[in-house]
Amino acid sequence: MTTQEIADKYIAYNREGKSLQALEELFSDDAYDLEPKGAPVERTEGKEALIKKHEQFGQMVEEMHSMSISDPVVADNFFSCSMAMDVTYKGMGRAQVEEICLYEVKDGKIISSQFFFTPAPMG
Repeated sequence: MTTQEIADKYIAYNREGKSLQALEELFSDDAYDLEPKGAPVERTEGKEALIKKHEQFGQMVEEMHSMSISDPVVADNFFSCSMAMDVTYKGMGRAQVEEICLYEVKDGKIISSQFFFTPAPMG
């Protein structure tokens, strides 16, 4: 698949609420992700660890009020999108979360993702 095809499929899966399927199908086994300094987990390595992180996030959510994802912007082996969530976390209350997401594709799989957002203060 081309970067555009992967980007389109990734966006479609997320819009359909199938983000776990996107991880399982579109990510390389050795993919990693990076989050900003101050995020609970700044680096996660390996598809299995990414899936576990995804599942842990789901366990933190009390209610997902809304989620949106933009169309992808594709250049070379990269694509980006913006995501916005209105979410209530268990024991932490409701939050509006916005982020820019950047993905790198190699050999038909996503090999890295990086998320740009302002982490919530912890504690």
